[in-house]
Parts: sequence; C-alpha cells; structure tokens
Amino acid sequence: MFIFEKAPFPSCHASTVVEHEPGKLMAAWFGGKAEGAKDVQIWASTFDGKAWSEPKVIGTEPGQPCWNPVLFKSAKGTLHFWYKAGPKPDNWTGFARTSTDSGKTWTKVEMMHAGFWGPIRAKPIQLASGVNLAGTSVESFRNWTPYVDRSTDDGKTWKRSNGFPVPEKFDQIQPTLFETKDGRVVALVRSSNPRFICRAESKDGGETFSAAEETVLPNPSAGIDCVKTTDGDVYLIYNPSPLLRTPISLARSTDDGKTWKRVADLETEPGEYSYPAIVQSAAGTLEMTYTWKRTHIKHVSLDPKKYRG
Repeated sequence: MFIFEKAPFPSCHASTVVEHEPGKLMAAWFGGKAEGAKDVQIWASTFDGKAWSEPKVIGTEPGQPCWNPVLFKSAKGTLHFWYKAGPKPDNWTGFARTSTDSGKTWTKVEMMHAGFWGPIRAKPIQLASGVNLAGTSVESFRNWTPYVDRSTDDGKTWKRSNGFPVPEKFDQIQPTLFETKDGRVVALVRSSNPRFICRAESKDGGETFSAAEETVLPNPSAGIDCVKTTDGDVYLIYNPSPLLRTPISLARSTDDGKTWKRVADLETEPGEYSYPAIVQSAAGTLEMTYTWKRTHIKHVSLDPKKYRG
C-alpha cells in the first residue's frame, strides 16, 4: 500500500521504517519540489496496523534541503531519528533527535559534530553486547568511502572504524549491517564501481573491517538494506540490475550472506523503485518501505515463513 495518496510535495525519496510500538510502524522520508531543492523536509507517518496517518514534518533546516532520514529503536527503548541537511552530500550536516515515548514527542534538534551524521542511510544494528553500529560513508567528487560508526552509550557518542572500500575502487557508500551466527559483523555496501553489491567483515565488534569485495549481486549504484531475522536468515531488499532501479526484489540467505536466493520481486514495471528499508516486526513479518517512482512511498508486509523450505 502507499503510505499516502496525496501529499503537499510532488517528489519524495529515501524512506526509513521502524516498529516504534508493538504492532505499529513509523516511516520517514524526504519530500519537496525535487531532490536537493531548498524546500525539501523530512516527513513522517505512523501505521496502526490498518492505515497510515497523514504525513507530518519532523525535520527541517530553513533554506537547505534535507536528506536520508533514519529511524531506529534501541534495546533501551530510545527511538532515534537522524537526518542530514545541506546543499549536497559532500557538505551536509548531521542532525539528531530522540524520543522516549515512541515518537509522540521529540527532543529538540541537535547538530552532530562535524564529520558525523549518524547512520548515513540504512538503520543501525545493536549487537548482543549492547553496542550500536551505524553504517556511514563519505562522498566527494572522486572518492566514496564506507565506514561504520560505533557507539557504546546508546548513540550519544560515536567512534569511527577504518574505511573499507574495494582496493583501488573508491566507489562504495551506505553500508547496511548484520551480525553472523559466530559474532562477525557483515557490511553490505552500495557500489558504482564495480556494479555489484560489495561485502566487508569485522571480527572485533565493528571496530575494524576488512577491505570490501564484490559479490555476485548486481547493483545499479542504488541503496540497499538487509535484516537478520529471529530464525537466523538474512533478507536483502535491492535492485537486482547493474543499470536500472527496477525491479526491486527480496533475496534470502541461510548462510550469513555467502549465497543468496532471490525469493520475491516487489516491483517489475518500468520506473524507479529504490532506496528501500526493511525491519522484522515483533510478530515476525518483514516490513518494507521504498521509493515508488519518486511520487510515493510504498509499504509492503510479507511473512518470511513462506520462503522457508
């Protein structure tokens, strides 16, 4: 279903989703005249299990476009909201807000320290140790480099890992993360060169990562997201094409991301279906949102049990 049918903005992109209360979802995205326009703000809507609420602004920076919101609820119950604002990704600023009542009220907007933006696009993960890991990246006109930021105090402060692009191919950004059965942290990253999703690993809880290597999963230089489910499978939502942001599909791995099976195509028609987000609800369902032709944000709910043999 579409999160909204009509909205006070003609263009939207880059959604994020979280289960902010049991059985209830919150999504956010940026919307305005067009990506990068000065009127672009961060909008949010909530889902009560039947319908989505009217979108409301929860992030803005007058005179500057906003970008890439991220929602995440930590084990302590803190609902985190991060976004960026600025002319373009190579000189934007990070902003953060938190809520202790599942998004009913928010703290005032805080500007993050220079060079830190919170998770750059995909949601963080929380390790069994309580450490929060957030995939981030730096973009310049010639160099895209992925990193992971690590927090031991529920997101108050962050420490950055080493950069881990593919050697001599500095074209990877926007890591999405999961923890393996034996405690390694895997980062899957968007890539424009090579045109495949790339993968790096950490054996020390996200402090350092191996150099990224290309996988067999095509990537048209578009955002991806993954989630490790309670049964141990990993689901990846992505565009399985080296050139186009269609189709948008779901793949499943039963071996911590070493091999993948494409299990569902969510959209197959011409157009842009991109920048997805995925979480598993307390009920076990896979809850996904993504950009639909830059005019809508679409929500899809699937039961992963149907994909298990």
